[in-house]
Amino acid sequence: MRLTVYTDYALRVLMYLALEEDRLATITEIADSFGVSRNHLMKVAHQLGVAGYIETVRGRGGGLRLAKPMKAIGLGEVVRYTEPDMAIVACLKPLDAPCVIRPCCVLRRALEKARAAFTDVLDGYTLEDLVQPRVRLASLLGISESKALG
Repeated sequence: MRLTVYTDYALRVLMYLALEEDRLATITEIADSFGVSRNHLMKVAHQLGVAGYIETVRGRGGGLRLAKPMKAIGLGEVVRYTEPDMAIVACLKPLDAPCVIRPCCVLRRALEKARAAFTDVLDGYTLEDLVQPRVRLASLLGISESKALG
């Protein structure tokens, strides 16, 4: 199973904002820290705002911040939101393509179980878990230690 770049960027935005919880962060800061496209992050941030994961503050001095506590943002929930098509093969939902061997297909059942196991593992993590070790992660992203400790 492979997650899209969109999901990768969504998780990076959330992690960055979790480290910057006491101040607003900008798309440019996040893009520069991860070395990724600012334009892509703008789209991702907009959708994270629509979903209620982040708040956006417009205008001079504006930026982004988490809309919920880190503990309340589950990894599995975010991945399911950003990856609405988790069909590993065409015969799984949401595609549900017809297949001649469907009535006795063990492969389909195995892949359904694998997909469920994948999301079950992700459900065991929150955003708070993803930003550990906090100080080291902040340092790698160019966030000062005093900000990271909150």
